[in-house]
Amino acid sequence: MNGFLEYVPGDSLLHRLNPVAKLLFAIVFAITCFCTGNLVFLCCMFALGIAMAASCGMMKQVLGLMKAVFVFSLILAILLVFTTPQGEMLVELPWGYIGTGSLLAAATTIVRLEAAAIPLFLTFYVTKISDLSNSVVKVLHVPYKYAFTFASTVHFIPVFMNDMKGIMEAQTARGIEFDVGGIVNKVRLMVPLCVPLLVSSVRKTNSAAIAAEVRGFNLRTRESGYKQYPFSGADFVVLALAVGLLAAAICLTVLL
Repeated sequence: MNGFLEYVPGDSLLHRLNPVAKLLFAIVFAITCFCTGNLVFLCCMFALGIAMAASCGMMKQVLGLMKAVFVFSLILAILLVFTTPQGEMLVELPWGYIGTGSLLAAATTIVRLEAAAIPLFLTFYVTKISDLSNSVVKVLHVPYKYAFTFASTVHFIPVFMNDMKGIMEAQTARGIEFDVGGIVNKVRLMVPLCVPLLVSSVRKTNSAAIAAEVRGFNLRTRESGYKQYPFSGADFVVLALAVGLLAAAICLTVLL
């Protein structure tokens, strides 16, 4: 069972693309979403992201992560509604009002964050983290220490989540009910679980550090990797598409 941000094998176009091309496309795609406030254009970007997820069979994983992004974006949207009085007044407040522009800004924020997150999620689901870190070292000349730190961070996220799940199941078997009460009670029950999770995390990171040192981590250079990551025609097409989307977003912002 594949967990959070873990590689899912496949033979789709996204799986076959160069890891660097996928990473650059995701970054430029996210930048594009923040370069324009045109809601129609952002909806098109969101639809393109959904189509990409469907093309590689990752709809289930992406939809699950989109729920978490939606909660965060909804909080920002609510703050925008109550703190940015714009457009025609709909509801009067003691410190201002809620206007049509406020609702438009809130909707734009939600769609923008959702659209920007999809390609970033897909990059990890359709790319082995080892290929991603090795390719940025080989192609982009990123120092190996930085690439290894990034790869280790992503690798340990699902590990720590599984550890927390196991700790919660053990506490549930002892009679603790995490689903009872409000959010304050849930937080109160969750805080003591951070101690065993922290102990487990320190042990795992210490073991990983020792293993890396034994394998000659400090001697690793760009030339140490034997695998090459050449670009194909499809990679250049994807990068050109990303640049085209960015140019279109900038033009819309300037013209409108």
